[in-house]
Amino acid sequence: MKYQYSHRYIVRPYSDYSESCRGLVLNETGMEDCGIDDSFKYNLYSVVYSVVFVLGLVTNCAALFVFCFRMKMRNETTMFMTNLALSDLVFVFTLPFKVFYNVNRHWPFGDGLCKVSGTAFITNIYGSMLFLTCISVDRFLAIVYPFRSRSIRTRRNAALVCAAVWLTIVGGGISVTFFSTINNKHRATTCFEGFSKSTWKTYLSKITIFIEIVGFLFPLLANLVCSSLVLRTLRRPVTIGHSDNKQRVLRMIVVHLSIFIICFVPYNSILFLYALVRTQALANCAVEKFARTLYPITLCMASLNCCLDPVVYYFTSESFQKSLTLGAKGSGSRAESIPRSDTEIQDPSNTLPKDTHSNGKEVSESKF
Repeated sequence: MKYQYSHRYIVRPYSDYSESCRGLVLNETGMEDCGIDDSFKYNLYSVVYSVVFVLGLVTNCAALFVFCFRMKMRNETTMFMTNLALSDLVFVFTLPFKVFYNVNRHWPFGDGLCKVSGTAFITNIYGSMLFLTCISVDRFLAIVYPFRSRSIRTRRNAALVCAAVWLTIVGGGISVTFFSTINNKHRATTCFEGFSKSTWKTYLSKITIFIEIVGFLFPLLANLVCSSLVLRTLRRPVTIGHSDNKQRVLRMIVVHLSIFIICFVPYNSILFLYALVRTQALANCAVEKFARTLYPITLCMASLNCCLDPVVYYFTSESFQKSLTLGAKGSGSRAESIPRSDTEIQDPSNTLPKDTHSNGKEVSESKF
């Protein structure tokens, strides 16, 4: 009888305690079960990915058509924009699989295609940031150092930079293939979901730190610095250039920074917080709810960059505008079809007299 009393004394308070603290029990992924329901993300992903697939496919295919068939002469800026469009299309082509997965909440395509899908997403997000940064740096050199940068701003160097960007983003994307990306849960197969705490601590946290520094922080800092220096150059009263050119440069800066602020800053900020939650560096239910609620929303915002990047092409390249509206036949034989610099606004302190042909006509030194 005494033993039974002790047994009841021990078990019943423990049961009450477990019931009151069931929100702190570890679930199957090794995380604290805070009772958070983020299933809204499946419907959200389905709708957003469908829209991005249609708009991104049409706009980026049209952009590639202009770059490859309508623009007779190509330069370093065109090369950056062409690679940016390619990185967008790589992601866009995987979206039908993602839409199917989020509608059915089941991934029947195997681990290999799941890895390709994840790699394509990383390639697009961070490839977009890096290629946009290349365009910003090229614009900075063309405006602030138009003549000193002539030996740097070449098609050969641009090709080397593009190759380095692709190696970086594909290497970062392939790093997610070092482990299985699918999980079986409740008779359904998930893709890039439900990773354990050990997987996050061993692999995903390191990958996240790498892509956050190389793919986000460095490009963001470079864009802010280049844009501020360009704006400072444009504000100088001695700056040579037409008002229309200055307005065009300002629109380019606004478009670039807007894409970063709308698409990339929210996502990467929440991704960092989300990684802290998944590794349980921050073991707090309120923080976890905040991160898991905002992460799907910011991820969808980041995916929209596929639709916004063609806006960059339009405002960055005057040749793209002319080729898009005039066509190859009408513009191919005209001087306007040559990819001129859209930023021929020069500081006299950094410039030399313009070159002239034997017929006496001036030829601009800064072209991109």
